[in-house]
Parts: sequence; C-alpha cells; structure tokens
Amino acid sequence: MTPGRKMVGAFVLSVAALAGIKLHEGTVHQVYLDPVGIPTVCNGHTATVTKKDVGRVVSPALCDVLLREDLRYAEAAVKRLVKVPVTQGQYDALVSFTFNFGPGKLATSSLLGYLNSGQCLRAAAEFPKWKYGRNPKTGKLEPLPGLVKRRADERKLFEAGCDLSKTALVVPYGQPAVLRWGVTYT
Repeated sequence: MTPGRKMVGAFVLSVAALAGIKLHEGTVHQVYLDPVGIPTVCNGHTATVTKKDVGRVVSPALCDVLLREDLRYAEAAVKRLVKVPVTQGQYDALVSFTFNFGPGKLATSSLLGYLNSGQCLRAAAEFPKWKYGRNPKTGKLEPLPGLVKRRADERKLFEAGCDLSKTALVVPYGQPAVLRWGVTYT
C-alpha cells in the first residue's frame, strides 16, 4: 500500500476539511430556500426542515448538533462505499462531496466507480461534473457558482492523493492535457 493511504475506516474528517465544508456551506441560522428551492438551515442542513419552516430561526448550538449529525451520516456513507485505500485529503474530499450531494449520489456516481476500480485521476476528473442545480424558476439544470468552486477545491484535494507514477494519463486525441505542473501538452 502506498504511504499515506489507508482504508477509509481508519480516517476521521480533518479539522481543515470541516472548515472547508463550513466555508462552502456558510452558516445561516434562519431556515431559507437554497438556490434550487430546498429548505436549508445552518451549514447546509436539509434533512429535518420543510418549506413550512422557512423563516424560523435556530440557535448556534442546534446548528452545531445538526452539523455533527450530518457529518456522521456523510462519513458513514463514505466508509461503507469506498473499497480502496485513500489518503486523508481524498477522504476529506469524498466526505465533503457526500455531505453536499448525499450518499445516494455518491453510491451511483462514476466518481466512486472509477475510484474503486483504481482509476484515481479519472475519479478526480468527475468532481467538476457535479456543479449543476435545477433552477426553481426555469426548471433547467444550471451550473451554480458555489458548486463550481466547491468541486474545484474537492478535486484539487482529491487529486493530490493520486499516485501519478502508477496512473497512466489518458487524454482523448486532439485534446490538450494540463498536468499538475501547469504544462500543457497537445
């Protein structure tokens, strides 16, 4: 096993990842509708609030409890679904993704399929695809700026754990490949 890689059961979410999740989610003590119309409160909590709760204010202490519970749920899903050794950064990125999109989306994603089949860079390349939300006014899927930024951060964190010496770089013919060092090859 590559140094720094462990089975996911050995990890807990890092303090830096917790800060990143809080940064991307924000903290709002009043129930609101998120950009796609989902009732949300605190740090992206959606499980126990409804449209009838919009406008209700909750305490910072309750937000802390909800965040811990939501993180426990996301971590449990990652630990159940990931079957290969990962780094702390990869674990953190996967928990952040799962916290945001849910265990069901991770379970059925190409990201997880590539990861579990040992295709680290292909798995990393899946993060940016998860930037869309349905506009409640138009009903159309649109890229959301917050998700674009979050997925880029998660990809960077995840990709740093890929062992380039053991991963073949596959680039479709005619498409430029930009490697981590900033060099573009065509």
